[in-house]
Amino acid sequence: MDLLPLILPWTIHLWTRFHVTDAPVSQLFYWDINMRTPVIGGNWKMHKDHAGTTSFFESFRPLVECSRHREIVICPSFLDLDRAVTATRGTRIQVGAQNLFWEKEGAFTGEVSGPMIKAAGCSHVIVGHSERRRYFGETNESVLKKTVAALGAGLIPIVCVGEHKKGNAEAVLMEQFRDGIRPLANGQFARIVIAYEPVWAIGAGETAAPETAADAHRFIRAQARDSFGTEAANSVRILYGGSVKPGNAKSLMAQPEIDGFLVGEASLDPISFASIVNL
Repeated sequence: MDLLPLILPWTIHLWTRFHVTDAPVSQLFYWDINMRTPVIGGNWKMHKDHAGTTSFFESFRPLVECSRHREIVICPSFLDLDRAVTATRGTRIQVGAQNLFWEKEGAFTGEVSGPMIKAAGCSHVIVGHSERRRYFGETNESVLKKTVAALGAGLIPIVCVGEHKKGNAEAVLMEQFRDGIRPLANGQFARIVIAYEPVWAIGAGETAAPETAADAHRFIRAQARDSFGTEAANSVRILYGGSVKPGNAKSLMAQPEIDGFLVGEASLDPISFASIVNL
């Protein structure tokens, strides 16, 4: 018996009843049968030494061993990538780097390439984090070059975008998307993850209201739709990053446009981070 004629009307009814959107019903049904798997990423920034990394994973692993509804990615410092990869072997926890250079090798003192990161056992890399843009002069153009390099090395880039000041999100996001993401080929875009981080919220203890964050995500997805088409836009995961904590993560994840988090400070504590993963 073909159940599609019975299921489809109820699917359409539920979506139109509980999700306010101007997208065609056909797009709603497509998204419903191609649910995006949330990604919960931890960006440790310049924290933890060898002992701290080992201790974290000893505590964290048993707390998330039953979490199969999320992808978990932890990004320690370069010095602890190998230790993190060893500590997570045989688990569903993935490891990523916090940065990379766009060349494969050469006379680039202090830099680390995508192939080196891949060879260390990593699956992901953060690209264009706001702190890289602010303190190290990264531009939309360099973010694009790093994204392409990451993809070429077989890594999944978590490409960060976001405004520095409240009130100008759309203008900034449009520019960052236009110059840093839109030049990607369709196949390249299909392999990235985007992280929206309102810079005014990072480390300030101030979080964008769930509805405000969802509006920004919706705007980014609209940019993706205009550039890469409906299917690609519906498939790309867009994470929220900006003072995410156990106390606000649930209300943020209740927004259908938010596909996970890039967590900073709260990812340093295994209990705190596990509570976000296990939502």
